[in-house]
Amino acid sequence: MIPYEPTFYVDQPHVPKVPTSWNGLERILPDLIERFGLSTGLAIEFGVWHGYSTACLANCFKFVIGVDPFIAGKGLLMDKLAGTEDVPMIETTRKILAPWPNIQLVESGFFDYEWPNPIVDLVHIDIVHTYPMTFACGVLALKHTRCAIFHDTESFSEVKEAVADLAEISGSTFYNFPRHEGLGILVAELQ
Repeated sequence: MIPYEPTFYVDQPHVPKVPTSWNGLERILPDLIERFGLSTGLAIEFGVWHGYSTACLANCFKFVIGVDPFIAGKGLLMDKLAGTEDVPMIETTRKILAPWPNIQLVESGFFDYEWPNPIVDLVHIDIVHTYPMTFACGVLALKHTRCAIFHDTESFSEVKEAVADLAEISGSTFYNFPRHEGLGILVAELQ
């Protein structure tokens, strides 16, 4: 694992200003794209919920597909927020993300999702926080992208361990950004 120290870019004005652990993502995405030589055609995000990181991705990629079951505690969305159990969130999220016409929301679990292309430019995974699920999601994602980012590598030790193991079996190089309001991003670049 290699420490990832991004060059911070100026804030992008069209990113929603809401309290979230993803605050600042919009400042490091341009560096990540440049540093790893990513194309900016298509990003797929697994774990959309209210869409903060989806909007950040939409400011940097031509098209973003956000995949989520949109019901807390259902499918792979394990983050149960008080008062949101069994509440369908897709319409709320569509309204939040309406200013970004380049976002398509798909109501689906990770393993049920049908990938649109064999290779996409970036995959962002922020859906589960256990070793087995992170590992399984990572194996599938790495078949469809040369760069995947995994959220919560510093918040959940199982996520960090799973991604480290993914790096070893896939021959990828992983960079960890531990300072993101206490969270981390692990970037996998396939060789």
